[in-house]
Amino acid sequence: MASIDLDTVLDKAWADKTLPEILGAPVGALKGVSDRDGELLKEAFGVTTVAQLAEVKYVRWAQALAALGAAE
Repeated sequence: MASIDLDTVLDKAWADKTLPEILGAPVGALKGVSDRDGELLKEAFGVTTVAQLAEVKYVRWAQALAALGAAE
C-alpha cells in the first residue's frame, strides 16, 4: 500500500484528521488549494470534496497520460 506524508499534502488544520474525514473535506483541505480554487472547481466540475476531486475523469486521464509518459 502506498504511503503519503499528510503534512505535505494537507492544510495544517486537516493533518490530524482520519482518512474518511479528509476524503469528505472541502478541497481547500489540500495544501495550496484556496477557497477561490474550491469555488472554481465546484463551478467547473461540481467538485466540493477531496474524494470528488480524485474522481474527476479529467484528473484520472491526466494521471494516466503522465504515467504513460514516465514509462517511456
